[in-house]
Amino acid sequence: MILKLSRAARAPRLATHALIVALLLCIALPVSSADAMRVKDLGKVKGWRENALYGTGIVTGLAGTGDSPVNRTTRQSLANVLSQFNLTVAPEQVQSRNVAVVMVSASLPTFAREGDTLDLTVSSAGDARSLVGGTLLLTSLKAANGRVYALAQGPLSVGGYRYDANGNVVQKNHPTTGSIPNGATVEVGVSAQMVDAQESVTFVLAEPDYTTANRVAAAINRQLGAPLAKAKDASGIQIAVPPAQRDDLVGLLTRIENVMVEPDRRARVVINERTGTVVSGGDVRISNVAISHGGIKIAISTENTASQPYGVWGGGPGIRTEIVTNTRIDVEEQAGTGFVTGSRTVSDLVQSLSRLKTSTRDVISILRAVKAAGALHGELVVQ
Repeated sequence: MILKLSRAARAPRLATHALIVALLLCIALPVSSADAMRVKDLGKVKGWRENALYGTGIVTGLAGTGDSPVNRTTRQSLANVLSQFNLTVAPEQVQSRNVAVVMVSASLPTFAREGDTLDLTVSSAGDARSLVGGTLLLTSLKAANGRVYALAQGPLSVGGYRYDANGNVVQKNHPTTGSIPNGATVEVGVSAQMVDAQESVTFVLAEPDYTTANRVAAAINRQLGAPLAKAKDASGIQIAVPPAQRDDLVGLLTRIENVMVEPDRRARVVINERTGTVVSGGDVRISNVAISHGGIKIAISTENTASQPYGVWGGGPGIRTEIVTNTRIDVEEQAGTGFVTGSRTVSDLVQSLSRLKTSTRDVISILRAVKAAGALHGELVVQ
């Protein structure tokens, strides 16, 4: 006999099956960590770099704020430019203050193509007072190998000014440095060689760490389904390129870059004494330590008075007015704060000191003393 269940009777059983399947899926899927990051955010592929370009040029159109006539470099440069237009002018005859010799720099990115534009930084190389309103003449930009890779020209954008007259000077920011957005055109493209002689690519971590390098290699192997990645040292992960992927290197690197990895973090506390800033990871550990902190305030005041001899107006040998200096030193010792902290992290310690209304600079001194006592288990970086 075959019994057929009604729709109402089958509903609870289907709901139970759906719940079991959902639980199995939750167990099978990896749990994503809040600290997980993409591999591409941890570093870059070896060979991915920018190239520095530089050149010397002339800025014209200045309103009398250019280089002085005694600058021989400016006079010679302007004479060389004029000679290209069949104008023969001796450098000694150049007396204009509307021109300035400048240094031009740019950064050539990886995989730059012919016709791409670059941003320029232009800075005065002579004694010009301001580059406001100037225009850069055609300038060749070279790399370290001496080859020209880009040509630059255009009007400058200067975020400042300088005006002076009759000894009065009004200046804002640094008017001797400017920029030209998209002011250079790439004439020779560059490309990076990502695959080495061993038919592999190397991923370089921005912050070398053995644990992170090992985790990245393991995550890449799980993603590719084969043991192709191997951590060579604390910063380099060598990844073998399969023969089937050599014609599709972009697709392989795309899969590698989007692998999620939880990097290992170092216990580090960064202190900037100039600004009174303390930055620390919330889990930097400290041991139980006793802290007693107090401040001493010293005030030194000086008062000068004139000692005038009375009754002897006629003067005499050895009788004169004398300046007497009286100095007073006041020392005030402030009530110190002493306690034994049971804090386990730097975050807890800083919160405890904040509740005691401890200043930021006193917190810095306390952290340095805790580190010297061996109770702070991390790296203390003082800037």
